[in-house]
Amino acid sequence: MGPSETRATGRAKRAKAAAKRRWRLPSLRGFAKRAIILFAALFVGLPVFLTLAYTVIPPVSTLMLRDLVLLRGYDRDWVTLDDVAAVLENSIIASEDQTFCSHNGVAWRDLRDQFDRWRAGEEARGASTLSMQVARNLFLWQGRSAFRKGLEVPLAVLIDTVWSKRRMMEVYINVAELGPQLYGFEAAAQRAFGSSTRDVSRRQAALLVATLPLPSQRDPANPTSRQLSLADVISSRAQRMGGYIECLALPEA
Repeated sequence: MGPSETRATGRAKRAKAAAKRRWRLPSLRGFAKRAIILFAALFVGLPVFLTLAYTVIPPVSTLMLRDLVLLRGYDRDWVTLDDVAAVLENSIIASEDQTFCSHNGVAWRDLRDQFDRWRAGEEARGASTLSMQVARNLFLWQGRSAFRKGLEVPLAVLIDTVWSKRRMMEVYINVAELGPQLYGFEAAAQRAFGSSTRDVSRRQAALLVATLPLPSQRDPANPTSRQLSLADVISSRAQRMGGYIECLALPEA
């Protein structure tokens, strides 16, 4: 083979290799694009699907899934809102979300105040409505971060739009973490007082709610002085709220 033929063969090989590279690069870009679209669809579509499904089936929180993955199991006794004493509903709202009946999932003024604190370098805490807490329990992770708080907002608006306030309260009562591998107020009331949520007293209801937001460190059956003081405040607020919360009343036939 002469020099000219050798050069021609080399050019042909290089052209073939370049053609292969050009074919591979679009393929990789296409794969990445499809992966991004799939991730976005799951990120948006999965919460929507689960929110619709959870209107009729008992939800499972991310913490419950963690316990199952770690083979630890968990204790949760699902209870309908009809079987929950009004004193417990009042105590939850008095402690966790006093604007529960009037907001659309987010207490915007409180959230702006906490955002201003965060921008000023101060510790931002609170401003989580029941809807935001439910969104976090069902779809997100625990721990404090501005990023996670930002994700809570659209998810809270979503579930507050799809669910009634009664369903929101019912789900919260059944997914809230109230101890290690212990979820829902029914299981917590049974363990602490040997009583169901239908029969808890105002004092017992306040003690259960006072375990939040530190259920791993607080025990309603053996409360600290701090818990007792907090329970007194919750009980007093709940008593002033009356016998029922209007948005939790059964719709008239």
